[in-house]
Amino acid sequence: MPVYNKLVRDLIPQVIEKSESKFTTRTLDPSEHLTEIKKKLYEEVREFQETMNRQDTLEELADILELIHAALPIHEATYEELEEIRIAKKEKRGGFEDGIYLIEVEDE
Repeated sequence: MPVYNKLVRDLIPQVIEKSESKFTTRTLDPSEHLTEIKKKLYEEVREFQETMNRQDTLEELADILELIHAALPIHEATYEELEEIRIAKKEKRGGFEDGIYLIEVEDE
């Protein structure tokens, strides 16, 4: 039996049950949950870096967004609060849409 030891989506146990396979799961405490979200987020970002087409890119971005949604309640935050912070930072420092690549800054 393969050992995974990783965070999976909430409905994966039902998917495995339907295949009549045996499995073991446990529910993580909030601290462990956040640690595993961070690990999974890193994994999904690596997968995003490897995408070669639009559909795969959108799938990986959706996974990243889902992990962000999962992390927010652990920090007692809402997506709306996160979005307000994102907008405030964008208004103050800009976004990343223009593709500006800083090469160097001369010290005075």
